[in-house]
Amino acid sequence: MTELVAPPTESFMSQVHIRPLTEADLPALEWDGEFTHFRRVYANAYKRMKKGLALLWVAALPGAGLIGQTFVQLSCDRPELADGRSRAYIYSFRVRQPYRRAGLGAHMMDVVESDLRQRGLAWVTLNVAKDNQGALELYQRLGYKIAAHEAGRWSYPDHKGIWQQVIEPAWRMVKRL
Repeated sequence: MTELVAPPTESFMSQVHIRPLTEADLPALEWDGEFTHFRRVYANAYKRMKKGLALLWVAALPGAGLIGQTFVQLSCDRPELADGRSRAYIYSFRVRQPYRRAGLGAHMMDVVESDLRQRGLAWVTLNVAKDNQGALELYQRLGYKIAAHEAGRWSYPDHKGIWQQVIEPAWRMVKRL
């Protein structure tokens, strides 16, 4: 499925709908092939959401399709990231290039953080690649603080089932909700 991506208009933010991901949205997360290699990662995240272990959010814009996404783990094998009680972990946060620096990222984070507060969580954690200065600045403006260095070593099965190794040094950031 090819997703439409129209250039933003000045008033696009008033038309954006941030909502939970549906199964029908999964192909659009591949962003016209840019993230096809994450197809299995997305499918697994969706299964975790159906079990109540994760939350998956998308930003949809009429005429453009999905222009942003963010996933939240409520529980994982690293309790310093998400413990299922007081701390959640945000990951896979991205906004399509034409829609960056217009307030969409901050708005998406606000929606996600509000939802986590309503669920009774007190802390949110995320990792940001050390070479992603724009994202680091956004998170700092939103009140996140650097808490630790992360080696950023992880692996995943790509869309062909071949395991890929990733090394992406990052900062672990935290925020009290």
